[in-house]
Amino acid sequence: MKSKFITIEGGEGVGKTTNLSLIQSWLNTHSIDHVVTREPGGTAYGEKIRALLLEHQAEALDGMAELLLIFAARAQHLARVIRPALEEGRWVLCDRFTDATYAYQGSGRKLGRERVAALETLVQGELRPDLTFILDVDPEVGMTRAGARGELDRFEREQMVFFRTVRETYLAQADACPQRYAIIDAAQPLEQVQKAILTVLDQRFGAMQ
Repeated sequence: MKSKFITIEGGEGVGKTTNLSLIQSWLNTHSIDHVVTREPGGTAYGEKIRALLLEHQAEALDGMAELLLIFAARAQHLARVIRPALEEGRWVLCDRFTDATYAYQGSGRKLGRERVAALETLVQGELRPDLTFILDVDPEVGMTRAGARGELDRFEREQMVFFRTVRETYLAQADACPQRYAIIDAAQPLEQVQKAILTVLDQRFGAMQ
């Protein structure tokens, strides 16, 4: 069975961690060998970059520097984790990938889609996820959830207009390529959210088992 690359995306407080575990359980139930990873991060170098991106510093981080750091971490992630796993026939399940870069840096930071697309081609070549779940919720609801978790990181302290832009970009990405994306209403009770995710997995990959 051909390996698959699945990503899970969404703004702050949408429940990615909880539902990542659900997808992992589905993979285990179907005896699918897989790797679970995250962005930014996934490697020793990537995790150091992640810490730089999330922690608060006295010096403001330039938007272009942020974008390049993210793709530096992604290049290492692809070389050391994602591509080797896929080549070995293992599935890869990743918490965020380049869709997040389009949403957060391309739109949120107003760096533009063209810059992200150029780096995407340079770093990834033709590699794209086979399926991307977008957990969608009103940003005000999401930020209330995020705030309840504890101290906010550097991204979570952005203004609400930033998060609305992120959400709009995610939805536009899905609208432009519906065969790759599955939008899940994350405002529903968790049971309904997870039922929707499992339905998509069964529909997309169930016949492969």
